[in-house]
Amino acid sequence: MGASEKNTPRNPAANEIRWPFPKQYMLTLEWLSALWEEHLGAAQTSPECFTVGEPSLALGGAPRIMGVVNLSPQSWYRESVCLSPQAAIQRGKVLAAQGAHLIDIGGESTLEYADRASDTEQIKSIVPIVMAFTADGLNVSVETYSAKVAHAALKAGATVINMTGTEDDETIYALAAEHDAAVIISYLQGKNARAVGDLEFAGDPFDDLRVYFEKHIQAASNQSLQKLILDPGMGFYYQNLQDGALRVRYQMETLLQTFRLGALGFPVCHALPHAFEFFREEVQTAEPFFAVLAALGKTNLFRTHEVSRVKAVLDTLACFDLK
Repeated sequence: MGASEKNTPRNPAANEIRWPFPKQYMLTLEWLSALWEEHLGAAQTSPECFTVGEPSLALGGAPRIMGVVNLSPQSWYRESVCLSPQAAIQRGKVLAAQGAHLIDIGGESTLEYADRASDTEQIKSIVPIVMAFTADGLNVSVETYSAKVAHAALKAGATVINMTGTEDDETIYALAAEHDAAVIISYLQGKNARAVGDLEFAGDPFDDLRVYFEKHIQAASNQSLQKLILDPGMGFYYQNLQDGALRVRYQMETLLQTFRLGALGFPVCHALPHAFEFFREEVQTAEPFFAVLAALGKTNLFRTHEVSRVKAVLDTLACFDLK
């Protein structure tokens, strides 16, 4: 990127995401009611359940929490960063004790400016931690877009691959099927989480999401993989979503409309947003707030750095029984 391009002010409205509902100043029951009525058929669908790992973890029914362990020192959420294997193993144990059903390990930050970690570096850092977690009876997910990293993680005992790229997708599907594991398919406009530009939609974003997921569901099926989780990919750093208000609006509306993907038949995962511009010194309460919207949208798997807080939110919401 040249200096003139870098310094050119970006107009958020130039490539603004278009939603089927009008803008307003506050989330309201009227907006939620209109959304529900518009997509009533999708709202009445539920994903198929499946299990992964040993001990067996059911996905697709009751809400599940995925805690995060980041091995890159450049990861933004400092509380999740572990600079040694011992620190990572200890954090995994703490997350499990707090209520995480699944521990997601990342060996490379998705931040634009972060250093790249080679496959060899990631395997060296990730594999011993996967083995330690599985020895402790924890179900483990590994975030990667590399087939080599995915293969090493699966051999070490990972039960889920959190796939954040498309170049090795068919190989990763085949590897996961071979190990009776699941794959999280992240929606991406780009080769991987480190190679995204603007987020572009021709119309309703969920039309594009469905087309993308249908293509990947078929590709996975071609490799005999049926255990899939769908992630709309809100956690990636698209250039035209740098404006805080625009990004948060997109994230909120995506979370609340998650149920519209129900007809595809698979659980949906969300990486809960941070919204630092709004929460600032209270940023640790951001993910619990967004968990409420995700739960209303019928999210199945909640990826969070704040496991205890999100668990408290989900437990409280479960008290609201309409029966």
